Amino acid sequence: MNFALKNNINELQPKLKVKKIAYIEIDTHAEIAQDFIEIMQDSHEFEVDYYFSQRIKNQIKESKENIFLSDSSMIMDQLKIKKYDLIIIGTVHRYFNTFQAVTEKFNTSIIIHNINFTNISKTDLIKNVLKNDMIYRLKLWWKEGLFYSSKVYKKAKNLLVLDQELASGKYKFLPLFYTKNIQNSENKVLKIVIPGGVSQMRRDYKRVFSNIRKWENDLRQGLNSGNKLIEFIFLGKADGQELREIVDLEKSLERISITYFSERVSQNDFEKWMREADVLWCPIQQETEFFSQKEIYGTTKMTGNLGDAIKYGKLAVFPKNYPSKLDFIIPENDNLMEQFIQLKNINFDFQKNYNKKLVQENLEKILSNQIES
Repeated sequence: MNFALKNNINELQPKLKVKKIAYIEIDTHAEIAQDFIEIMQDSHEFEVDYYFSQRIKNQIKESKENIFLSDSSMIMDQLKIKKYDLIIIGTVHRYFNTFQAVTEKFNTSIIIHNINFTNISKTDLIKNVLKNDMIYRLKLWWKEGLFYSSKVYKKAKNLLVLDQELASGKYKFLPLFYTKNIQNSENKVLKIVIPGGVSQMRRDYKRVFSNIRKWENDLRQGLNSGNKLIEFIFLGKADGQELREIVDLEKSLERISITYFSERVSQNDFEKWMREADVLWCPIQQETEFFSQKEIYGTTKMTGNLGDAIKYGKLAVFPKNYPSKLDFIIPENDNLMEQFIQLKNINFDFQKNYNKKLVQENLEKILSNQIES
C-alpha cells in the first residue's frame, strides 16, 4: 500500500476519546488518593486532574500527574474551568455545603468510608453534635452545612466502597488495591506487623499487650537462649495511654522485641516495615464510631488493613468475628502464636487476582459505566 495513502486512512479513523476525571481530596484520606494516582498513572483511557488541600498534597509522593492545590472556597471555580466527564470526591466528612454544590452541578461519585453516617437522620445528627467535640461539630453545623450532609450523598450519582463485601444496592465497588512487585525479606526473626494508629478505639490493643506478656512468659519457661525470636511492630503513631502501656511493656520483655512510634509514621517507613512483615495482625474492634454514629467493621465500614494486605501481599490475621470470605483474611484460632509461625511459611498468590493490569482494567470499566450511565 502506498505510504501516503496509508497515512490518510489512519487520519480518517476516529481517535479514542480520552475521558476526563477530577479527583478531589481536601479532607482526610491521602492514602486513598495515593492509591488512585498509582493505579491510574499509566491509563490510556482516562486523564485525571487531582485537587488536593495543602495538607493532603504534603502526604502525596512526588508525581508527574496533574495536581492542583485547592480548598473548599476554590474547588467549584476550578471545576468549572475544564469539562470533566466525572468528579470523584475522596472524602465527605466536612465541607458539606461545598460538596452539595458540586453534586448538584456535576456527574459526581463519592467514596464512602462510613455507611451508617451517610444514612443518619437529622434528629440523630443534632443529638450527636452535642455528644463529643461540640465546638468543632458546631463549626461544621454553622459554617460547613453539616445539617445537609445526607443531601450530599443523595445528590451524588454514585456511592462507592473500597471493600467488595460492602457493595450492595446503591453502594458500588471501586477496585483500587493491587499487589505491588515487592521483594519480601527473609527474616531470621518472626516479624509480626500490626498496621494502623495505636488506638484502643479502633483496635483491641489491651488484648495485644496481654498476649505478648503471655508469650513472653511462655518463652522464658521454654528457652534458655538470650536470642529474641519474635518482633512485634506497632506500625502507627502511639500516644496517650496506649503509648504509656507500650513503654511499660517494652521494659518487661526479654525474649520478645517490640518496635513502636511516638510520631506519625512516614510513608517510606510504613512501606519498609510492611515489606519486612512475615504476617499482619489486625486485632480490629468489631464496632467503632464515626461522629458518634456506630459503625461495624466489615459491614458498614472498611478497615484500611484490607488494602494493606493486598498492596503488600501479606496474609492478615483478623478476629474470628470479622465477616470476610477473602482467602488472605485468616480468622484467629485459639493458638495464635502457632498460627503466626505457620503462616510465615505459606506463599499466597496475590498476583492472580490483584495484579495491577487486572485491577486497572476492572477500575476503568467501572469508571466508564459511571460516565455513560
